[in-house]
Amino acid sequence: MEGCDTTAAGLGARVNANGVGSLEGMRFHFIGAGGIGMSGLAKILIKNKAVVRGSDQMGGGVVEKLCELGVDIKIGHREENVGGDAEAVVISAAIEEDNCELKAARKRGCKIYKYAEMLGILCNRYEGIAVAGTHGKSTTSGWLTYCLKQAGHDPSFVIGGDIPQLGSSSGVGDGKYFVAEACEYDRSFLNLRPRIACVLNVEQDHLDYYKDEDEIVEAFGEFARGVKADGVVIANGQDANVAKVIERLGEGKRRRMFGLDESCDVRAGNVVARDGLYSFDVYYGDKQLGSAGLSLPGRHNVMNALAVVAMWVSLGLEGEQVVELLGDFTGADRRLMLKGEVGGITVLDDYAHHPTEIRASLEAMRERYRPGRIWCIFQPHQYSRTRFLLDDFAKSFQFADVTIVPEIYFVRDSEAAKKEVNSEILVERIRERSSEAVFIDGFGAICDYLKENVREGDLVVTMGAGDIRKVADEYIQWLRKNS
Repeated sequence: MEGCDTTAAGLGARVNANGVGSLEGMRFHFIGAGGIGMSGLAKILIKNKAVVRGSDQMGGGVVEKLCELGVDIKIGHREENVGGDAEAVVISAAIEEDNCELKAARKRGCKIYKYAEMLGILCNRYEGIAVAGTHGKSTTSGWLTYCLKQAGHDPSFVIGGDIPQLGSSSGVGDGKYFVAEACEYDRSFLNLRPRIACVLNVEQDHLDYYKDEDEIVEAFGEFARGVKADGVVIANGQDANVAKVIERLGEGKRRRMFGLDESCDVRAGNVVARDGLYSFDVYYGDKQLGSAGLSLPGRHNVMNALAVVAMWVSLGLEGEQVVELLGDFTGADRRLMLKGEVGGITVLDDYAHHPTEIRASLEAMRERYRPGRIWCIFQPHQYSRTRFLLDDFAKSFQFADVTIVPEIYFVRDSEAAKKEVNSEILVERIRERSSEAVFIDGFGAICDYLKENVREGDLVVTMGAGDIRKVADEYIQWLRKNS
């Protein structure tokens, strides 16, 4: 067991010790180092002078950036990749128990940390700000991080999507704040003990893991109760399930509500929409902080902006400053992302993969671009999610004129789950409940269909959490060559 600390206190005590120097020289091996979140943790450990190496199944831009920082990343998983001097092993959520490197690490008695556990340990070294919710986590955590950077606070951050204005999905700053996107799947957000815990909204999702909506609400409640003793829970004042979370907080936890209602601590007034972009006055209690004009379309982004303001003032920062910065934020990757406008045809790409997100995104597109028709190419993400939320999915495409559905993106599902639902069933439900829909198997065939049927004035959007963006890339390349 050479090189592995297997005492009861073990590595956890060293990592949790106060002071930047406590991580200096410690040796970590990352299995699945090329993941967005994993690479972010690696950067933070490097910043704190730890020694990081790792492996990933494939190369890519994320791996290349780590290598540029001096991280030795092996491509492919092999037992010998776990060096004898590794003090701890960090694994991504995608790593299975039968992974050869993980088995080798366990055999040697190395301390194993899941991604979420290490995120919690590192976040605890800073003034942690954790943003949770069924929808809007990446946008809101990216928005807050952008504003903090613009104001000179230089935070560290780990977000579940790229933020173009930040140049990455993760970064290491010299400031005292750490902004983390907090994911509810597998209750991973319970590893976080932040000073600010934000709950944007709570809906049914991940029903392959949670038993029902009540169990999801309880998990969010436990996350909120985990805020530090001197911390604050920031909560959506107009979400019924969030209200249940707040009810279970008890009297010992401070809370600050945001929303459009006058009872909310941070609220918007005089909300006006022009071409899908919203402007409004921002109030903190009885005080008007100023007026904001957003660059992000959609009414849902008014709520995300208010969450940013509520977190900002809860850190003791001047509210007027953040209101001035709100309109400069241009969003997260694959969130209503404009790929191009060619020959009178607008092409977007969007990450929406839950019925509520789909409705909000499609409505925002119609308000913002006022297209002749919306062609939505939706790739369902997970068989289990599609089956559990089938009727909600079917109703969510009411703002699309034509919905094109390829086969469901397979991730985390069992083979049994694949037999219970398919894209053809979803297409039939969409036709029954909302609008025209067609099943087309294969990205090339979808592009051919678009080439034959889309006309000037239309909008095409690829939508989903899988690899459906490839259709938008191929189609817009064709438009540019043939317009």
